[in-house]
Amino acid sequence: SVSGNLKISPEHLKSVALLSQHQKLNQITGAIHAVAWVEPEKGIVELREDVGRHNALDKLIGALLKRGTDFGAGFMITTSRASYEMVQKTTAVGVTVLVAISAPTALAIRLAQESGLTLIGFARDETCVIYSHSQRFME
Repeated sequence: SVSGNLKISPEHLKSVALLSQHQKLNQITGAIHAVAWVEPEKGIVELREDVGRHNALDKLIGALLKRGTDFGAGFMITTSRASYEMVQKTTAVGVTVLVAISAPTALAIRLAQESGLTLIGFARDETCVIYSHSQRFME
């Protein structure tokens, strides 16, 4: 179970629109997923890409662990749908907010609700759907 005081706003979702600028491999191939670490005051701090969305998440978590990142200080954005495995991996390290540009799976929503994770889907510019723990989202 995760807990944290991080608050994000529609303004912070503007990072979604900036993802493509950071996706060097996707600019070449057009077929690569990315997961980004966003800190509200800094924007996109770190990003990893891979053909597999789970691999991109694993790479990012590993890079952030090496840096000693405080996982309560930011949130993750994925260019894919959010699966239950992604919810499990993010909550395992203490991430409190996971944003997906696509839909989450039903099991991902249930696990997010149970684990305390704020799960956001269909993030576009300043709009989104909040599936769990909306107290971390400021309107």
